[in-house]
Amino acid sequence: MAGGSTEVTKEIYSVWAVPPEEVRDRIKKIMAALRSEFGGPAFEPHITVVGAISLAPEDALRRFRSACATLAPYPARVTAAARGTFFYQCVFFLIDPIPEVMEASARACNHFGFQSSTPYMPHLSLLYADISDEDKERARQRVEELDKEILGLSFQVSTLALYKTDTEDKSLESWEQVETYHLSGEK
Repeated sequence: MAGGSTEVTKEIYSVWAVPPEEVRDRIKKIMAALRSEFGGPAFEPHITVVGAISLAPEDALRRFRSACATLAPYPARVTAAARGTFFYQCVFFLIDPIPEVMEASARACNHFGFQSSTPYMPHLSLLYADISDEDKERARQRVEELDKEILGLSFQVSTLALYKTDTEDKSLESWEQVETYHLSGEK
């Protein structure tokens, strides 16, 4: 950097498991219907693997690539539609916490030096919003009406994505995909 400045700008990053295209398309329809009824910003369907962590851009990329290189594709299964207690976990699908899902998160978190204050709960968010508990319950019920066959849906996670995810930005306008990685199966 010119001028000899050694200050490194850090950003907030997250690692997401990206469902296959046909699953993404199906989930996007549910998400769009929920947004039209309850509001909230648009975002890509994903299962958070590593939560928000502050890192320099080069460090985030290095850690992301290193983590992905140790992971093989793994199965995921939707078990229920649920509602949470805060904006980023308003309405979501619970993902079966089978060993492969839990191990992928644990390995990736280890590469990032990420330690959560709460146990990992694999989930796929459908709606980010600050709405009443009554509306959350209506939205949760609406999910099951919109796609009666989605509970029990199984799919393979073979792509992870590194995203900039400034959690202060509830519009999500600053959120940006940095890189995707297709898991090879080599460990």
